Amino acid sequence: MASPGQKVVLITGCSSGIGLRMAVMLAHDEQKRYHVIATMRDLKRKDKLVEAAGDAYGKTLSLAVLDVCNDESVKQCINGIKDRHVDVLINNAGIGLVGPVESIPIEEMKKVFETNFFGVIRMIKEVMPDMKKRQGGHIIVVSSVMGLQGVVFNDVYAASKFAMEGFCESLAVQLLKFNVTLPGPVHTEFEAKMIQEVKQKECPGADPETVNYFKNVYLPSSIDIFTLLGQTPDDVARCTKKVIEAKRPRFRNLTNPFYTPIVALKYADETGSLSVNAFYHIQHTPTLHFRLF
Repeated sequence: MASPGQKVVLITGCSSGIGLRMAVMLAHDEQKRYHVIATMRDLKRKDKLVEAAGDAYGKTLSLAVLDVCNDESVKQCINGIKDRHVDVLINNAGIGLVGPVESIPIEEMKKVFETNFFGVIRMIKEVMPDMKKRQGGHIIVVSSVMGLQGVVFNDVYAASKFAMEGFCESLAVQLLKFNVTLPGPVHTEFEAKMIQEVKQKECPGADPETVNYFKNVYLPSSIDIFTLLGQTPDDVARCTKKVIEAKRPRFRNLTNPFYTPIVALKYADETGSLSVNAFYHIQHTPTLHFRLF
């Protein structure tokens, strides 16, 4: 239970990665400003989080079961919080999907949207009415640079993030009236993990040329890019903490400045040709050389 004066922060998807580091960083806040409710689908996966939390576990950090794909699970989780009071909701839970679209079953595509899009909406619908009544609150969505710029072989994943961007932009306007801030998407590099998981993936239904493009062009170049420009979960957690602490948080927050040119390409040309052609040439350049200033 939160102490008087502490903000209640609910985070989804805390069993590993970014969600885990966000939970630990906020729970270890020197001023003890936050009581973190770290959630996951299966508490059998809590060990890494509990170990990382250390003495904060049971004090400024508690655990709760939550499946963002299940209406009843979401409702039970929020009902289990004193007075249903959530000051900050961080939507972090998400899944990825990479590969030739013709080789991906529709059911797999639906699972991505169920978690990345509808899962976020379930959480917001459950906490937003109380935030409106209190005239205060923060809602943060962990998104992806692929919610701003589509990338080859990430068609469905990017689509789920594009959908989330549109939803957040629309909702943020309404919530200003109720003093509820929706800083919106914090863009991360969750895709690096996806790429590693699909290296040995079969691509049934895809033609040989497409499979070759996916495995021998896209995957190697993507791994190189993420290795060079990648961030740690702590980097993203620090950015998220700054968003929470800001008096007037920006709607969109890029955690990695090296992706700013990607966003600039997208908005510099209303036809979309500039960004599409740029990504085509990047993927087909055998060796990429980056000079960092």
